[in-house]
Amino acid sequence: MAASAADWLYWPFEPGVVLGLGALAIAYALAATRFRARLIALGGQPPRLFPVGRLGLERPGHLARGQPIVFYAGILIAALSLLSPLHPLGEGYLLSAHMLQHLLITLVVPPLLLLGTAGWMLRTLLRFSLLRRLATTLLSPLSAFFVFNAVFLAWHVPPLYELSLHFAPAHAVEHAAFGALALVTWWPVLGPLPELPRLHYGGQMLYLFFESLPPTILGAIITLAEGPIYPTYWQAPRAIPGIDPFTDQQFAGSLMWLPGALAYFAAMTVVWFLWMERRSPSDPPYRTVNPNLARRGGL
Repeated sequence: MAASAADWLYWPFEPGVVLGLGALAIAYALAATRFRARLIALGGQPPRLFPVGRLGLERPGHLARGQPIVFYAGILIAALSLLSPLHPLGEGYLLSAHMLQHLLITLVVPPLLLLGTAGWMLRTLLRFSLLRRLATTLLSPLSAFFVFNAVFLAWHVPPLYELSLHFAPAHAVEHAAFGALALVTWWPVLGPLPELPRLHYGGQMLYLFFESLPPTILGAIITLAEGPIYPTYWQAPRAIPGIDPFTDQQFAGSLMWLPGALAYFAAMTVVWFLWMERRSPSDPPYRTVNPNLARRGGL
């Protein structure tokens, strides 16, 4: 039995997702317009810090020309991943569709949201001591790395994964945890607040390398498995005729293994070029040579 055309065209309505993304979009628009001056006044002046891992000093009230576009692109991709036919296909037919959904939620949406957000939009939250202490602890590189990856890997353990497929509240909690903690784990690389600084460029590269390991390991386990890992997909109707459950499982693992790891390596490449571009102009580009020690005829 194969999935019908209606399954491929079904756009689910998830009230929690619609309300959550809608509230986020409206809050951003209000912060950028009506409440901009109030947020700047309540947040106060940013510290005069220029951490090595940042592109420049923060300008209160300023939004770069492309920042709103980047932010709302993140909202749009989140909506498409959670409210399009990709969601029911991943929930009941194709493990590969579900893995693609998880990659979008954790690797694409969070960087866009962070890149689109200015520090002055969030600084007011630091006035609350409890939030500040929580952020200081959770957004440190070690905490951000271990908390996100522990939760991400735990939800892919077969019993929990199967629970999320058959119990809608668990599925909602899973995706909410992925989205929120993915913002946390990307913070040491893309965080917009100098009070909670990014890592040095070299630290960012090392951090991103270690971030690439969990999806590589998880993807390899799923790809190389010789039997079913998640029984639901082996019992489900075939969404694509000719694609058997074993092929779908291998493709799902490959998605997690290769694109999941390559996304971090792509980010490492960007960080490398930023690092090289922003080296101090006082640093000599080449080593200093003592001409008295140079051999005749060349160095």
